[in-house]
Amino acid sequence: MENNKMNINWYPGHMAKTKKQIIDDLKLIDIIIEVLDARAPRSSQNPDVSEYCRNKTKILVLNKSDLADENVTLKWIEYYKNKSIPCIQSESNTGKGIKEIINQIHIEYKKIEEKYMQKGRIGRPARVMILGIPNVGKSTLINSLAKKSIAKVGNKPGVTKDKQWIKIDKNIELMDTPGMLWPKISDDTSALHLAYLNSIGENAIDNEEISYNLLNFLVKNYKDKIEKKYDILIGENEETINIRDKIAIKKGAIISGGKINYQKVSEMILNDFRTGKLGRISLEYPKI
Repeated sequence: MENNKMNINWYPGHMAKTKKQIIDDLKLIDIIIEVLDARAPRSSQNPDVSEYCRNKTKILVLNKSDLADENVTLKWIEYYKNKSIPCIQSESNTGKGIKEIINQIHIEYKKIEEKYMQKGRIGRPARVMILGIPNVGKSTLINSLAKKSIAKVGNKPGVTKDKQWIKIDKNIELMDTPGMLWPKISDDTSALHLAYLNSIGENAIDNEEISYNLLNFLVKNYKDKIEKKYDILIGENEETINIRDKIAIKKGAIISGGKINYQKVSEMILNDFRTGKLGRISLEYPKI
């Protein structure tokens, strides 16, 4: 199971329309804020954005940083700093990082505003577009920025449907956009990471396969967290399938006849990771 080719119905038909609309709207925009999942910044970054936003000022936000390994997130911040890309970590549910994001928008807009003033356009607010793939916490972040519930929030891909302008302060107007995917995933590792993060619709993936691969990663990289959460001991070089069975038995994921309820234990492991119940975990390190 571990190295199987991923079979994911990745690119819904409405995404092509979404991409076209965003490209059309870019002429109105001064600054792009791209929201990434701090647990997997590389996999959650839409490669198309770099292409059609290459002439725009961009700020990266590593959202859900409270769910990511703190030391790894700091390495990502340093990585982007070395590339001269402003990068801020945020926890949209708690508001951490919101002030830093607003301050960074003002800093970046001052550079742009000088060009407008030369053309006699004075007093124009910064127009900012929020971009991000589904389920990176974009809508929750927008509500935190606006200090009120404006954007629709949901724990599933595709909740935000239409663009809307949101006034953050007298000098910032924000355009929300639907979460956008890209036509082809470059590699199976990225596909797995996006599935772990619930950025791909559940109807498009096999939860048992995804959960197995996630558990395999966690045992290799965060063994102590698995042992602590599920109150089990993991032997050296113990097979992932045996570890999954131990978790199922310990947590009562059993059906009649004492057989393992693979669907239940798979959903449990995925949910525990996605909600932070396993602790702070990162899936990716920056390539130095």
